[in-house]
Amino acid sequence: MRCSRHNGRVGKNGSYNPKHNDREFDVEQADNIDPTKTPYNVYWNCFDRELVLHKDRPEDYKTFTEVETDFYDLLYKDYLEGQSNRYIKSGHANRCKTMEDIRKNKRTCPEETIYQIGNIDESVSYDELLKITVEFLNAIQEKYGEHMHILNWALHVDEGTPHIHERHVFDVFNEYGERQPKQEQALKEMGIDLPDPDKKPSKFNNRKMKFDDECRKTFIEICKKHGLTIEEEPIYGGRQYLEKQDYIIQKQNATIAESQEKFEAVNSKYEELLAENKRLAEKNDNLEIKIEDMEGLVKEVSDIAYNKACDVLVDEIIDKTQAEDLRLIKDYKRWVESDECKLPKKIKPFVAEHLNKVASVVAGIKKKVISKIRKSLLLPEKRQAYTKEIVEEAQPSILELLKKTKKKIDEADKSRPQIKSINRGKEEIR
Repeated sequence: MRCSRHNGRVGKNGSYNPKHNDREFDVEQADNIDPTKTPYNVYWNCFDRELVLHKDRPEDYKTFTEVETDFYDLLYKDYLEGQSNRYIKSGHANRCKTMEDIRKNKRTCPEETIYQIGNIDESVSYDELLKITVEFLNAIQEKYGEHMHILNWALHVDEGTPHIHERHVFDVFNEYGERQPKQEQALKEMGIDLPDPDKKPSKFNNRKMKFDDECRKTFIEICKKHGLTIEEEPIYGGRQYLEKQDYIIQKQNATIAESQEKFEAVNSKYEELLAENKRLAEKNDNLEIKIEDMEGLVKEVSDIAYNKACDVLVDEIIDKTQAEDLRLIKDYKRWVESDECKLPKKIKPFVAEHLNKVASVVAGIKKKVISKIRKSLLLPEKRQAYTKEIVEEAQPSILELLKKTKKKIDEADKSRPQIKSINRGKEEIR
């Protein structure tokens, strides 16, 4: 028997709607739902924290949509207000968002995971699936609860195969002390490393892959602890997360012989196109990760630029200032020694000598002045204030540049021929 765990956030109609999970729609219109069994669906949310049957929900029971709306308002209000104030202060009020925008954005909306053991031909009982999944969710929440929050879940017994829809969100505290939804940084702070730490983050090398793999292994171990025999070798390529009124396990229609025949028909040009497709896809994914973590990227660049400015610009400014001071002293000495100056002739040599000493002092204090100015500029409060100003000024320009570059990559990607990847009897359209 196989156990499955599928993740998803958005589909063709935007972010996944939690109304499907708690049946906040007319189930009579859904072909794959048995309305006579819907009353026995089981629901849980992070506010009530109690298991309740569909038929036993009280009148004031929060819908999953209300739960997620209230949760985002409670945890991310400070981030939303702080970010809006920063946009307004930097002259970019048009970038301000609403909480609804954040809750439905593909990068900050809740992630939905479906858990199932077996298929329509052979599966565990509702009670067994419930016990195993609750034990798994409790284990994950206990281990990663500081940065991963389970919002709600539903056990569906009114479809072909019992399964559970669970929704959660990842978040971190940003540099302003505000909690904000941000998956990749949250996974990093949770101690999740890249699958291949020696390579750059990409679509094929990211912390979410490592996290999902750990979750899958934990889920299988709990299944085995409950006496189930689970096929542990994962299946890749043909399965997809489906956004429908129900959850349907998709079966492969092509046989190994048919796939092998297609594989043999592919010419040598296929390998070249596939390699180019992968290279551009990774380049695009790297760019998206950089754009997603724009605050961290710009801050890092600003820190480097500020240090370099302290090393180079201060030295250059002192040189120019010192040269100008010496020029003024020299001009004044020349005037003192000229006939235009009405000072007594006996006094002029003393004044000239004094000016020579002043010039020597000015020429010799360069290192001391540079040291004091650099020390002043590197004081934490000044450094923080100046780098913050650099970030606010530079971020819009860098973001715009990255977006233009991403647009070019996307256009190049669209212009490339669509190719098919065939892998040992399974076909995947790239």
